[in-house]
Amino acid sequence: MLYIVTTPIGNLKDMTYRAVEVLNGVDFIACEDTRRSLVLLNYYSIKKPLVAYHKFNEKGCAERIIKEIESGKSAALITDAGTPCISDPGSVLVVAAREKGIPVEAVGAGTALIHALVKSGMGGGGFHFAGFLPEKTKDRREFLSELKSVRAPLIFYSAPHDLNRDLKDMFAIFGARRACIARELTKLHEEVVDFVLNENPVLKPRGEYVLVVEGAADTENPLLVLPPAEHFQHHIDSGLSQNEAVKRTAKERGVPKNEIYQITVK
Repeated sequence: MLYIVTTPIGNLKDMTYRAVEVLNGVDFIACEDTRRSLVLLNYYSIKKPLVAYHKFNEKGCAERIIKEIESGKSAALITDAGTPCISDPGSVLVVAAREKGIPVEAVGAGTALIHALVKSGMGGGGFHFAGFLPEKTKDRREFLSELKSVRAPLIFYSAPHDLNRDLKDMFAIFGARRACIARELTKLHEEVVDFVLNENPVLKPRGEYVLVVEGAADTENPLLVLPPAEHFQHHIDSGLSQNEAVKRTAKERGVPKNEIYQITVK
């Protein structure tokens, strides 16, 4: 298990009971600055091995942490203050964990939108919270159109009876963007599903949903004007492996990896 643990932004007593329990229960703790984290950990008499995880070593350290978890250990990630993966490191580790099928648990964040963003792996560079969509179709589509060019991840709330309607309009305005949907966060039946807006995720109609939608693609990328096959071939020619070229092309175009993979089959 990988735990993403929120720590106090100032007053050390703002730590939650569950956060202390989790940090006491894991095998090791990854933190942004070991010296600053020790102040908090010593305050709560938490004695665990520490691993320095920061923006300068994020990718390599994430790989090492994943290997430790795969060997049977549990890890927690904290930052100097607040919630990892928002404006602090963490998203690289979350994405790597979820790709390996490792459960990711967010602990201590005070709002559903932060939990969902952390677990989506799309955080790290800001976000735009849009809340619930308007009821009328015209107003809803105008509202979504205003958000189409926002490059930060978009976060929405949706009621069960509005979910299919909202997803249909998002696909109509945004196209086949990567998305993540979460419900029952921190509860017994928590569910987090990755999908693409042209798909229909199968979820039980229970509780309100949080939708995290990928931000607008960088339209300045000249590769986006190429057909997908030529875009893929460009990355092959630049020296990437087939697998890496598939992932890079899919990410840049905002489409599922299997859509690009079909090009390699043909």
